[in-house]
Amino acid sequence: MTALTLSTAAAPGLRADAIVIGVAKGAASPSGNLTVAPGAEAVDKAFDGRLAGVLETLGASGSEGEVTKLPAPAGFKAPLVLAVGLGSEPEKDAAFDAEVLRRAAGAAARTLTGAKKAAFALPVTDAADLGAIGEGVVLGAYSFDAYKQTAAADAKAKNDKAPLAEAVLLGGKPRDAAHKAALARAVAVGEELNRARDLINMPPNDLDPQAFAALAQTAAKEHGIKIQVLDEKALVKGGYGGILGVGAGSASAPRLVKLSYTSSKAKKHLAFVGKGITYDSGGISLKPAGHNETMKCDMSGAAAVFAAVVAAARLGLEVNVTGWLALAENMPSGSATRPGDVLRMYSGKTVEVLNTDAEGRLVLADALWAASAEKPDAIVDVATLTGAMMLALGSRTFGIMANDDAFRTAVHEAAEEVGEPAWPMPLPEHLRKGMDSTVADIANMGERMGGGLVAGLFLREFVGEGITWAHLDIAGPAFNEGAPFGYTPKGGTGTAVRTLVRLAELTAAGDLG
Repeated sequence: MTALTLSTAAAPGLRADAIVIGVAKGAASPSGNLTVAPGAEAVDKAFDGRLAGVLETLGASGSEGEVTKLPAPAGFKAPLVLAVGLGSEPEKDAAFDAEVLRRAAGAAARTLTGAKKAAFALPVTDAADLGAIGEGVVLGAYSFDAYKQTAAADAKAKNDKAPLAEAVLLGGKPRDAAHKAALARAVAVGEELNRARDLINMPPNDLDPQAFAALAQTAAKEHGIKIQVLDEKALVKGGYGGILGVGAGSASAPRLVKLSYTSSKAKKHLAFVGKGITYDSGGISLKPAGHNETMKCDMSGAAAVFAAVVAAARLGLEVNVTGWLALAENMPSGSATRPGDVLRMYSGKTVEVLNTDAEGRLVLADALWAASAEKPDAIVDVATLTGAMMLALGSRTFGIMANDDAFRTAVHEAAEEVGEPAWPMPLPEHLRKGMDSTVADIANMGERMGGGLVAGLFLREFVGEGITWAHLDIAGPAFNEGAPFGYTPKGGTGTAVRTLVRLAELTAAGDLG
């Protein structure tokens, strides 16, 4: 992981591989000329106040995420200046948005792969800005190369591929309590989000339900989190028909993992439930060609929940947080659940399985009922649940459904605050009838149109009476198949981790219900 430090040093005298500055599209200028953002005054002065003009000559426009390199001026101990675009300059007396700084820092960190040290002279008005920049650096510097081999003799090539080793955040005071706390939070949240990314990117032959549970046990021991793992025998004894039904076709048996972080000062209890399908073939309702290649990411919800619980423990939040990881592999075989089978769920309710590729809602249903038994103040489930949600919201925004409008709004605001695009979605009652079954209490499929909302309505059936609940369908943003952008890499993104952590923080502070 990239090391983060704070410094009040001036950029010219700092020994580093690069100085990172921000540039923006000038709001005050009629022509929208480039402007140098606050924090880079010493760099601009060394260019005799002409840095913006030099960058424009090199083609810089100030667009968000745009990176322009130029040699550092005489007298600098760093050889390179890296200018990253911040988009439009904010209105007079306004500061740059935290997410803009987070993305800019991430883009710069990605560009500086192979560098040992970089100084970030981006705009800083308060501790929150430092936290956003630090988080962006940690997330942007992420790489997943555990399965790539570099010849031992080619040490230089290996170093060139290494993430940025150290980032010095200028404008931060090393002895300021708020600044130190913001940096510590950025490190904890960033590292745990990257843990989720690692899990999502792991190939399914190495991350089956048992392996996932074992990794959770190791992390729980390290961070003082109580853990309980239900194996297939315990699942049978407990009557977890949904999880067992989904995992029936695989040689890798399913697991239900419960992670419990508790605080002696807690007044509230949150439960997070994650879909953990370590590989989804679709089961007997096999996915068509072209839809299988990224299905290792179908455990992204469980990865997010796992990471969020560990982050809460690392931050010492004064709230009790329980994470439920519903882990199974959905495979076709002679023992697999068939379309037309009826499963008896942990709640006792029966479900007619009309499509075995609608498996996520089955494992979540059992975990939601288990979470409900503890009567938490709120439950939030996270799942790569439906392609319908991707059709509705695209690849960068997740949907939020809930049984309480105020809670749905609170979750949406928390997501937007931490920079995770989300959108509130309804649960139309008329869609519930489409899941009526002639042989069971409910079917796992309903109307095709509005399929993401139908899935939410199904899950609602398994939330305990009187418990506030929200469902995050992260099917779109969980796995980035395109080019990296900002602090988001190609592959697993770790989306929803920051939203869950923020919900825990707000609950601990008494600001969420």
